[in-house]
Amino acid sequence: MYRSMMLINGERVEGASGRFDVIHNPANQEPVAEVAIGDVIDAVKALEAAQHAFPGWSSVSPKRRCDLLHDAADLVRERADRIAELLTVEMGKPIRDSRREVLSAADSLDYFAEEGLRNIGDWISTGDTRSIVIKQPVGVVSLITPWNYPVELLAWKAGPALAAGCTAVAKPSSLAPVAATEFVMAINDAGLPPGVLNIVHGSGDTVGAELVTNPISRKISFTGETSTGIWIMEAAARNLKRVSLELGGHAPMIVFDDADIDAAASACVRRAFGNMGQVCISVNRVYVDDAIAEDFTEKVIRRTLGLRIGDPLDPEVDLGPMVSEAQRRKTREHIEDAVNKGAQILCGGREPDGFARGYYFLPTVLKDVDHTMRIMREETFGPVAPIMRFCGEEDAVRLANDTQYGLAAYIYTNSLRRAVRTAERLEAGSVGVNVGSVIDHHAPFGGWKQSGIGRELSHRGLDEYMEIKHIRLGL
Repeated sequence: MYRSMMLINGERVEGASGRFDVIHNPANQEPVAEVAIGDVIDAVKALEAAQHAFPGWSSVSPKRRCDLLHDAADLVRERADRIAELLTVEMGKPIRDSRREVLSAADSLDYFAEEGLRNIGDWISTGDTRSIVIKQPVGVVSLITPWNYPVELLAWKAGPALAAGCTAVAKPSSLAPVAATEFVMAINDAGLPPGVLNIVHGSGDTVGAELVTNPISRKISFTGETSTGIWIMEAAARNLKRVSLELGGHAPMIVFDDADIDAAASACVRRAFGNMGQVCISVNRVYVDDAIAEDFTEKVIRRTLGLRIGDPLDPEVDLGPMVSEAQRRKTREHIEDAVNKGAQILCGGREPDGFARGYYFLPTVLKDVDHTMRIMREETFGPVAPIMRFCGEEDAVRLANDTQYGLAAYIYTNSLRRAVRTAERLEAGSVGVNVGSVIDHHAPFGGWKQSGIGRELSHRGLDEYMEIKHIRLGL
């Protein structure tokens, strides 16, 4: 069984508690790893190590930091198969998707390595004075990441933090800490100075809370539930800390009557059911023009029934298990609530046959849904595509915006004017038009409303880790 340690000041440690937690494979409930569990003492040690390393790392040239991040990306790619396997067995993601995630994380390190070289300020001439505007790293940062994309989302935070000259302490989710830890180990093995990037394990109530409230950390970057993000923002305010919060989502997909129905149906199935719907930008609500609803729904069902469910280590499998029984139970409860209020199950809605163990659930398509149902209001984080009809552009926009969330949205139409007009009116941080993903390293990612504050990716993601200083010179 694999043993996962913490990393503090360049040393692999068991933690002050001396305890280990056992991670079980969600596909069969068999133990796959022991993870060292830290406590407040370990969080403080990691923060102090990062604080001690900050003066040296922040003074390293951007070119040297760039080279180290490129070396780290190369090492992550060398270890991609091993990290991907650990990711699959700890949270159930199909192996081909896990490998894709690890390689994308390496790409993030490469992207921010180069972005750090372009992190320049301004020289302003105003008569007999000169103003110099420079960017400097904010200091020690705490990086708190979720279980659904434990490697890639950590890369979105560690990459810009390190490129900016910050030092960091990472805390992965207790549900999926192993692959994230190996990712951090690879970055350190590429030659990172001790203390620059640390990783600790433990509960959010103890280790996570210390990383948020301890005055050593000057910025918190968190991805997770909205309720936790609100607590972090309140706690960080006591020391006026910077925060980046990527929180819950409830993404709508709008399919207009002039859309490519085949393309829209394929995208709907991929985005609603990929990673068993356990994605913050999953399609959670599908709004289809009444004129094409029957055709679209039929195509979605046919594609859904063609998905292969099974052992996530099998490279031919499309869908593995959900991460936990709690997530599966929540999905079941949302479906039951919808059915009790008049929805119909067109496919799925239950556990698949032939799986005595594991948190498996069939991808589910619903119709006759409305906004009184929990599944249309709350983030399910499960493999469900509820389909609702609309009549006209105004109706579609109204329904799509009728939510407390605003992370992502999707539009399918062959009208450029309608696409632009609708995208501009949707209350979301990212809108995909005729594409099934809104993620691009070169473009900012983040939410509106209850979906968060701040941005990741692009040069704006790097700016989240910088302070701006104005120096005025009298000549």
